[in-house]
Amino acid sequence: MELLKWLTDNQLGEMVFTMLVSMLPVIELRGGVPFGTALGLPPGAALAAGVVGNLIPVPFIIVYIRRVFLWLRRRCPRLNTLVDRLERKAHLKGRKVSKYKYLGLYIFVAIPLPGTGAWTGALAAAFLDMPLRKALPSIILGVLTAGLIMTFATGLVVATIN
Repeated sequence: MELLKWLTDNQLGEMVFTMLVSMLPVIELRGGVPFGTALGLPPGAALAAGVVGNLIPVPFIIVYIRRVFLWLRRRCPRLNTLVDRLERKAHLKGRKVSKYKYLGLYIFVAIPLPGTGAWTGALAAAFLDMPLRKALPSIILGVLTAGLIMTFATGLVVATIN
């Protein structure tokens, strides 16, 4: 309970909380920036925390996800259906990205819609065998773009409500 109080009672805690929310798959930055703003962070701080939080898992996904999937298949055969579904998703998204390579990856990550974002972009990059050093800049730029879009959209909603 003390941790939750710290996460919501001061700006540093709110930034850490926003980073943690932005690290979650599906929610990512699209939910993290509005969440941080709702906590009371200034838009720039919510954006910074959201971007950092969203980017933390990316290198690990690109480098290790295939090994993690292989390990899950060997150790937990009951999860094969889940792993199959995630691999199918990566391949489907990868087709959209592969035509334009790194520019396609950037655009895919930059569009803040469900089914896009840093997690899925990193998954697609891993399955397209994109090297980390080449895929990471595209994903970083995509996350920054999506973050700016979400910050602007959140500001519009807040201004409309007030």
